[in-house]
Amino acid sequence: MTDKSLVQEWTIRSERGALPLIKLGVWIALRIGRRAARIFLYPTCLYFLLSSKRAARNSREYLARVLDRPPSPADVFRHYLTFASCVLDRVFLLNEQIDRFDIRVHGDDVVREIMERGGGCILFGAHFGSFEVTRAVGRQQGHVPISLVMYEENARKIRMALAAINPQLEAEVIGLGRPESLITVAERLDRGHFVGLLPDRNVSGEDRVPYPFLGAPARFPRGPFRMAMLLRKPVVMMVGVYRGGRCYEIFFEPLIDPSEAVAADMDASIEQAMRRYVAQLENYCCAAPFNWFNFYDFWA
Repeated sequence: MTDKSLVQEWTIRSERGALPLIKLGVWIALRIGRRAARIFLYPTCLYFLLSSKRAARNSREYLARVLDRPPSPADVFRHYLTFASCVLDRVFLLNEQIDRFDIRVHGDDVVREIMERGGGCILFGAHFGSFEVTRAVGRQQGHVPISLVMYEENARKIRMALAAINPQLEAEVIGLGRPESLITVAERLDRGHFVGLLPDRNVSGEDRVPYPFLGAPARFPRGPFRMAMLLRKPVVMMVGVYRGGRCYEIFFEPLIDPSEAVAADMDASIEQAMRRYVAQLENYCCAAPFNWFNFYDFWA
């Protein structure tokens, strides 16, 4: 698959969840509650499993790699259901209903130390589990302001969804690709914000570097790592793993210490950080294989 078709597959393709449908789903979920709303996930996942043949094929390819065996139809359905569960929980997490969930946090001392130094941190996540559970915990514990940086086209879609779920959070999304984007990120970091990026996708298809990932080379974008080096702020790997039911686990691991970056050799520092990120992401995928939500041909 070419870079251009890759971009078209996940950014240009028409969204099935138009704004009125999102608003209807949010309205239903908040009124009937999480337990009742989860009943609708099963026919919804079955519909998408049968109708989205390309996504299902890509799910099977990923699961075959991470499970090291041919996935069964039940495995693919579980993959869809895990994704749908995280999407549904987003409605409750972003509406300050964190008490509905059993959340365990690992490595919070890493974040606490950064906050004690005045804050300002870059969170590197992935399209894995739930970023929203981390944002919800941050607001609850010390009211840590967390923003999410995304490519502009995807940012527009996320803002649309946030406007339907909780309009107050719409401003927390920073769109890349505009001249003022990096300035906005730097300003928020200087104010002590935690700024999240998901470096396992690249909208442009450019400046991607291949690394071994689940048994074959996969290309990851350099841009987020270059940005992190330029901003000279600590970078922490963050994942919110969905464990089923109402259980989540959040993990924080140091990824980049700006004091260790070699200013004279930026490329070497970026290379080291990217290898560390890819290795950690692979470990999380192997530990919680149904939590990774890149439903396209990642190894193209």
